[in-house]
Amino acid sequence: MTQPRNRRLGLQLMLVATFFTGFGFALVPLYDVLCRLTGLNGRTNAVAAARPINTQVVDSRWVKVEFLAHTMPGVGLELRPEQFSMQVHPGAVIQTNYVVRNTAGQSFTGQAVPSITPAMAAGHFSKIECFCFSLQTLAPSEVRTMPLVFVVDEALDPDIRTITLSYTFFEAPKART
Repeated sequence: MTQPRNRRLGLQLMLVATFFTGFGFALVPLYDVLCRLTGLNGRTNAVAAARPINTQVVDSRWVKVEFLAHTMPGVGLELRPEQFSMQVHPGAVIQTNYVVRNTAGQSFTGQAVPSITPAMAAGHFSKIECFCFSLQTLAPSEVRTMPLVFVVDEALDPDIRTITLSYTFFEAPKART
């Protein structure tokens, strides 16, 4: 009598475990979609935005844009912005640069991942050209200046006076041969 109940309970527990395993794998793409729709997590555009043709530059308003850079420990890179902050007018097309140096004795292939704070500003910060759009391969001891061209949308909430753009450089997964 207890054996059929144990089998039923075991089957139910296997179904619950299978459901939660599938749910765990589905969380990553669901989170990405949620972040894109809501601007959570400070995500910015992952591909180049079209260069604005008729932007209205708001000369009466300034927004401070701060630039940060991080690399994963042990990857042998130094990443830094050429300017740590700048004052920009919303609607103006702005160009700045980041500098990366490979301090390792071997080639490095990686990609920079951007993040914006406050998260509410992410939808109003468009990158037209960015080194983060593609993998970067650096030879040993190579130093490279990488451009960043962006626009802060004039529709940005006037209460937001400072935007922080942060890049973290990650090593690309090694290709299997």
